[in-house]
Amino acid sequence: MATLVERAIGAAKLDASIYEEIEHDQGALGQAMAVVVIAAVASGIGAAAGGASAVAASVVGALIGWFVWAFLIWFIGTNLMPEPTTKADIGEVLRTIGFASAPGVLNVFGIVPVIGAIFGLVAAVWQLAAMVVAVRAALDYAANGRAIVVCLIGFVVNVFIVMFLVGILGGASYIANH
Repeated sequence: MATLVERAIGAAKLDASIYEEIEHDQGALGQAMAVVVIAAVASGIGAAAGGASAVAASVVGALIGWFVWAFLIWFIGTNLMPEPTTKADIGEVLRTIGFASAPGVLNVFGIVPVIGAIFGLVAAVWQLAAMVVAVRAALDYAANGRAIVVCLIGFVVNVFIVMFLVGILGGASYIANH
């Protein structure tokens, strides 16, 4: 069994065998959460303008987003777009997509003017590619195409959920302050 660091590096390398290992290791949920938190801390540091509160908000947002993404991917992949070989539980999806956050550590460079934005873009694209590999492993898909579609549908639904929550929270904040 690989260590957290070995798994995170393998996940960042888009190594499908690492994602398969993580999928089957029920004890890897804590490691997956650690990867999400580490990537979120890196993002919070990269957005240093907010200081410690930016880091804390980044971690909380990343953990909530991880759970929402996992549920959406699991639901869409197992109920709306399963293949005959698809069998997955929410834990398998949480573990694999948690490790797909590994390239997010590049967001720490967001603190550097000009090149920070480049690193952010690279991290986002890299995480998307890792997400596809993770989804393919978790949902036992034969090819990347279906995993890409599941990720895209999940992304669109997630955007609407976030917009809804921001609208509610923003509206509540407005009411509280007026």
